[in-house]
Amino acid sequence: MAVLIDEPVWPAHGRLWGHLVSDVSLEELHAFARTAGIPERGFDHDHYDYPEERYDALVAQGAVPVTGKELVARLSAAGLRVSQKAKRSL
Repeated sequence: MAVLIDEPVWPAHGRLWGHLVSDVSLEELHAFARTAGIPERGFDHDHYDYPEERYDALVAQGAVPVTGKELVARLSAAGLRVSQKAKRSL
């Protein structure tokens, strides 16, 4: 049970981005993001996007590094994963 972080490998807006999720609850994720100073606009249905320059600070704050595959698996196992199809219909 943790806040998980994958490596920033997703290009957008001239930089690389990663994902921050909780395998416990969205409340845990939102609390972690608030403490880290991640703006609410970074939340995307089941995760926060973060820019690559924040990676080390987020890990130092307690985010647990995992692969992207493990991040999705643990998010899904926790019942918190929102599918791409569901995101499009929201």
